[in-house]
Amino acid sequence: MERDELTRIAALLEQIRDNQSELLARQREALEFQRSQLELVRRQSERSERIQDRAEELQARGAGIMTIARRSIAIVLPIVILLILYLTWLIFR
Repeated sequence: MERDELTRIAALLEQIRDNQSELLARQREALEFQRSQLELVRRQSERSERIQDRAEELQARGAGIMTIARRSIAIVLPIVILLILYLTWLIFR
C-alpha cells in the first residue's frame, strides 16, 4: 500500500473512533435523560397513590356522615311533624 492510502485509512479509522466516542456520549446523555424521566414518573406515581388514598379516606368519611344523617332524619323528621301538628292544633283550638 502506498503512503497516501495508509494515511487515508488512518484518518478514516480516527474518524470512526471519534464518531463512536460521540455516539457513546450521546447514548450516555439519553440514558441520563431516561433515568430522570423514570424518577419523575416514579414520584408522580407515588403522589397519585397518596392522593388516591386520601380520596378513598374522604369517601369513607362521607359515607359515614351520610349514614348518620339518614338515621338522624329518621328520628328528627317524625318529631318535627308531631311538633307541627301540635302547633297547628294549638293555633286552631
